[in-house]
Amino acid sequence: MTRKTASLMLALATVALTTALPVSAQAACYADYKAKRDQPYELHYGVLQVSACDTSTATQEARQRLAQAGWELLNVVSVFDDSGLADRKANAGPYYLRF
Repeated sequence: MTRKTASLMLALATVALTTALPVSAQAACYADYKAKRDQPYELHYGVLQVSACDTSTATQEARQRLAQAGWELLNVVSVFDDSGLADRKANAGPYYLRF
């Protein structure tokens, strides 16, 4: 086998393996937040799924989704993965993954 043939076979094997892998192996990301609305005045704590595990992205997404339902985002408390989800369920109550 020549070097050229071996290189070609290695390249084809690499392509075959990489195309067989799942496209999205990204872990799920969540944010917990505090929000309010004025008419009537209400506050709530909630948890929502976000597209990226960074505070900036979570803040933008939460602000937009909450505004559509008449809520104003006060702040994103934290951003976390699946491992922190169960611990926050009781505190979020009806706002657990609502938005």
